[in-house]
Amino acid sequence: MPIRKLGLTIENSPLEAIVNSIYAELEARGIRLKPRFYLSTEWGVPTGTIAVAIPFYLASTELTEVHGDRVGHVEGFDPHDIARYLRHEVGHAVNYGYKLYERTEWIERFGSITQPYVEDYRPVPFSERYVVHLPGWYAQKHPDEDWAETFAVWLTPGVDWKKRYEAWPPVIAKLAYCDRVMSALSGKEPIVTSTELDEDVGEIDASIDQFYEGGLATDELPRGLDGAIRAIFDDFRSTGAAPASELLQSMERDLLANVYRWTGHFPERTRALLQFLSKRAKELKQVYPIERKASVMIAVTTLVTALAMNHVIRGTYASEASSGVPGPSR
Repeated sequence: MPIRKLGLTIENSPLEAIVNSIYAELEARGIRLKPRFYLSTEWGVPTGTIAVAIPFYLASTELTEVHGDRVGHVEGFDPHDIARYLRHEVGHAVNYGYKLYERTEWIERFGSITQPYVEDYRPVPFSERYVVHLPGWYAQKHPDEDWAETFAVWLTPGVDWKKRYEAWPPVIAKLAYCDRVMSALSGKEPIVTSTELDEDVGEIDASIDQFYEGGLATDELPRGLDGAIRAIFDDFRSTGAAPASELLQSMERDLLANVYRWTGHFPERTRALLQFLSKRAKELKQVYPIERKASVMIAVTTLVTALAMNHVIRGTYASEASSGVPGPSR
């Protein structure tokens, strides 16, 4: 059945109360702009509009679970997380609605919105020039994202941004600018009110199975990792141990989210990497003792994080001098 025929709506769904809470946050700040929220294939705001797209699967608890199983990661895994993404997207809508990106100081603080938009950006973890809101150091992706992240932090109830970022002067300057601009716009109607939609849920002809076809990114997977796999599990040899491949599979959901949060390595890439490691561990008949599970998990997490950081920084999993990750000589 096509997704458009599933009858998905924001109204009477788990999203309704969350969307209403965002409207209340905007109203409390005196922001007259009222975004149009709608269901689509992914998060986003069509450029030059105040329409905010929400992934269709978040309108159904069952479909959210399906997405988690198929993809391994959900952007909006609970109401708090959904609100986090909504504040970010509303930041885009405010930017377009009031054409803030045309202002001289906006450009000075965030950069030109005409800069190329690169999907595979390479963030600098813990940079003191950007707020931290969405996972993956997302503010570093593009000036438009930098503003949206800054706005989201400013809008979030209960966040004392002056205290949280007091040691990061460039961030304080951006947040102070946001606070000043939004105060000046309080009670004012937006310049742009277009709510043109992009891929509305009512236009999605694909079925659920078709939507998730193809799935994982398998390009650029590292070679020569057998030595690293053996190095980890040889350190925990014992008789009657549990299969290493099953442990790797069980770690998937948490590793995808946390590696993305702290390195910027996309979840779909981490999933492909973990599935590759699990497959090789099974073929190499690697095992570990149950009583050392925590230690093994730390070792696996460290390996995956190191590979992820290599990819984020260099664009490849391999080092400059090697096409693989060798284990120690024995």
